Amino acid sequence: MTASIQKILQHHSKRLEEALNLDSSTARIEVQCLLQAVLQVNRAYLMTHPEQSLNDEQRATYTALFERRRCGEPVAYVLGEREFFGLNFKISPATLIPRPETELLVELALQRIAQQGACRILDLGTGSGSIALSIAHARPNADVLAIDKSAAALQVARLNAHELHVCNVRLLHSDWFAALQNACFDVIVCNPPYVAVADEHLTQGDVRFEPRSALVSGLDGLDDIRLITAQASTHLNNNGWLLIEHGHDQAAKVVALLQQAGFSGVFSAPDLAGIERVSGGRICRNSLDAVGRAQLKCPTI
Repeated sequence: MTASIQKILQHHSKRLEEALNLDSSTARIEVQCLLQAVLQVNRAYLMTHPEQSLNDEQRATYTALFERRRCGEPVAYVLGEREFFGLNFKISPATLIPRPETELLVELALQRIAQQGACRILDLGTGSGSIALSIAHARPNADVLAIDKSAAALQVARLNAHELHVCNVRLLHSDWFAALQNACFDVIVCNPPYVAVADEHLTQGDVRFEPRSALVSGLDGLDDIRLITAQASTHLNNNGWLLIEHGHDQAAKVVALLQQAGFSGVFSAPDLAGIERVSGGRICRNSLDAVGRAQLKCPTI
């Protein structure tokens, strides 16, 4: 086969479609993404130079990437990056792949963070840093602390902070709240593991390649959310918010956990597909308690 852009798009899109049971448009977009990465061009270039042939080095590089994708590896891992909330993030198999539905969590957090003035944000289980860095980028006045128990994930988040020139995010190695001591925040956001251990989706699609520790949380998928809702209030300032992403059928249970933990104004919000994807609530205390807690500071990193 002549290794022109046009021929590759025609033949390899069909091969991906058949191998991975993709729709034709998705398969074509993925091949375009691989070609863009190899040729270091944008999509418009591919469309205006269909006759251009790949040289031997480019063809070898492209073939290696294509075979990885044909065997099922997520295209985001093949390319080592994924766009999220208008920013480009480096990712690796040590981190989850940022997904469009998680942008709702960022949007809800930004609604609760003033454009001006100080605000302290905690991102639990930051992974690639996509949530924390998106918030910090949109609110440069905010002081964002991003934690993860995976040292490898924190390395990726640190790289993304450097690449995106975001300076108002600090990173901390911690298993949920373990290393926070008495630190308190105005908003806590979290996209925790929420998949049940026996969920059939763990053997399908992209999640087969993602870190299981970032996906699975007990028999019903709620073990980590139970821990977070039970402990978060001690790390929230007065009127502070906890916002949690969860599974498509878990909203009612997460709402109940938030209410049991003493949160008020509890709600669930739907993503663009109409699925209740994020639930949250606010902690309200008397003014004396709030003053005392406001004096607590984050540990030095």
